[in-house]
Amino acid sequence: MTDKKKAAAAAASNAAASAPVPDARRLKHIEASLRTKYKHKIFNKFVQAICDYDMIRPGDKIAVCISGGKDSMLMAKLFQELKRRNKIPFELVFLCMDPGYTAANRRAIEANAALLHVPLTLFETNIFDSVFHVEQSPCYLCARMRRGYLYRRARALGCNKIALGHHFDDAIETFLMSMLYAGEVRAMMPKLHSTSCPGMELIRPLYYVKEDDIKRWRDENGLCFLQCACRFTEENALPRANGASDSKRLEMKELIRRLETESPQVGANIFHAMGNINLETVLGYKQDGREHSFLDVYEKERPAADSTILP
Repeated sequence: MTDKKKAAAAAASNAAASAPVPDARRLKHIEASLRTKYKHKIFNKFVQAICDYDMIRPGDKIAVCISGGKDSMLMAKLFQELKRRNKIPFELVFLCMDPGYTAANRRAIEANAALLHVPLTLFETNIFDSVFHVEQSPCYLCARMRRGYLYRRARALGCNKIALGHHFDDAIETFLMSMLYAGEVRAMMPKLHSTSCPGMELIRPLYYVKEDDIKRWRDENGLCFLQCACRFTEENALPRANGASDSKRLEMKELIRRLETESPQVGANIFHAMGNINLETVLGYKQDGREHSFLDVYEKERPAADSTILP
């Protein structure tokens, strides 16, 4: 080999040594943490919710919906871990919708997916543009539109279920918001049938997982996910001049935290209340689109007179 060729080979070798390579050891550590330190607080709770609510059945093809945030990325890794154990035969598609992300946010999602070895199936929509100038309930409209797109794309890919990354805290915050701001008792269900896409089902396998545990897993593994890539939130989520927050969910989160400083079981009690409603002690309820009042059966339940106490 000539000196010129030796120099070229040495330069190529040095360039290869200095080039960035996938950190396999880091990925191994991240995945191992879900089997060790976070097994009980995250992975086991994930599996427990799936079992308690019968979320997965043999032959399912599930679209795991990736938003780019900590919750959906964790959910993807948990599904991969469950798939490795292969106790239930099912298929996965890691579905990521770009509703109009900035180029930087799109790159961040793709970089995290590459780091975590989550094979994304990406598709694009213009949802952010569609709802940006909507004044009344833009977040509600955006969520509805996103879910509709996800259902349709998942069905086109042969899936019969979509999985969303809503966790324990999302459930109790939604429950409180419905009472305080909507005047009704409404829970975020662990699974439900789609009304717009017959045959499709939505599941929430992080239903028992607490947000603080997700944050610890993220931070201890040095991961950095999107907080909120919504264009509307970026421009309108700042506190008002009087110090109040524009986010009702944030208000609920702060309220629960304040209550838990005095009573640590408050969050758990709210969660248990969602499944422990005594219909005998409520003024009314709705079922199958019909309203029912306690007065409907009140007279029928009148105790019979006890003749032993009559004069």
